[in-house]
Amino acid sequence: MNLDQVSSAGFDAERLARIGQAITRDIGAQRYDGAVLALARRGKPVLTEAFGWAHRDSERRMKADDVFLTFSVAKQFTHTLVLECIERGDLALTTRVADVIPEFANRGKENITLFHVLTHTAGLTLKLPQMDPMHMGNLEATVAAACMSAVENVPGERVWYSGIIGTAILAEVLRRVDGSQRPYRDILAQRLFTPLRMKDSALGARADLAPRLCPVVARDRLPGLSFAEEYEMFGAMVTAEAEIPSLGCVTTAPDLLRFAEMLRQGGALDGARILSPAMVDLATRNHTGQMPNDTWSFAAGVRGWKPFPASLGLGFYLRGEQVAPSFLGTLTSPRTFGGMGAGSTMFWVDPQRELSCVFLSSGLITCELRNTERMQRVSDMVMAALVD
Repeated sequence: MNLDQVSSAGFDAERLARIGQAITRDIGAQRYDGAVLALARRGKPVLTEAFGWAHRDSERRMKADDVFLTFSVAKQFTHTLVLECIERGDLALTTRVADVIPEFANRGKENITLFHVLTHTAGLTLKLPQMDPMHMGNLEATVAAACMSAVENVPGERVWYSGIIGTAILAEVLRRVDGSQRPYRDILAQRLFTPLRMKDSALGARADLAPRLCPVVARDRLPGLSFAEEYEMFGAMVTAEAEIPSLGCVTTAPDLLRFAEMLRQGGALDGARILSPAMVDLATRNHTGQMPNDTWSFAAGVRGWKPFPASLGLGFYLRGEQVAPSFLGTLTSPRTFGGMGAGSTMFWVDPQRELSCVFLSSGLITCELRNTERMQRVSDMVMAALVD
């Protein structure tokens, strides 16, 4: 930790050190294996610090530039490209998915719009539709199965998280609008990763990144919405060729921090503009009102959580005004937004405090409730260390 750098960014070094101590205690208790925490304020790096193991079983120590499977943080990459296509005039939030993918128009999906999919109000299924899960790395196969599936809810009437097929459908919309028939991984690289100089990010486990990739192993194996074995299966399926836009990107903490900083700075970073300030502002406002995220309904019995607003923007989670369980913490400002991946990853941006935060971990916590509590604690400790 560079004390001058930390102090000039407005952080109390002793309070900031508490976060590392808490992470180290959790790793020692084998709640997870390791982590990288990265912070930037007002466009300047505060710290990028590694803790524990990239893989405990092989005693491979964590490094600050190690590569992680993003899990659902990958969704925000695709969501950003959808917003960029709207700015290009190729799409609109009111565009029906079926206007771009005609075979999608059946079984209650005829009038689902991009807005519905971005806000998880489309009524699409949480898990895979009827298909061989081993074909999930084939985007064409996943889209075909999604097109044949039925809605679970009336579009627009309920927040119900679409874990896999919603993002697959958005990726296919982008691919068809692109018109080149090239793989979606190439579109994502050309339009997002390359201009932002996210050199260690890709859709799929790119061969040159494989030596630094943290294996997907579940440590805290208490089941939640999914079982530990499912997450480990997903990790094994993310090969160099796999295209799973909902969870199958890889990245590093420095790269993800660049993505967060682009959003914090109104859609541009180091001369590369991805979105306009107007779009970032719209995307990070609450578009689900007071509707709860019904995906969390199982938590009522397990933790006694009462319903609270989902607070979803256009593909981003929002802090909002409420005090409720959230990976975004309870001390961040109401306009704070970001994304979280199953059991292991998160990023957020607090525009009021001009702060970006990234936390990537190895050794999954598969119970969403326990993982949310862990992320909330880290986020609150980061904010508690900011004193100026």
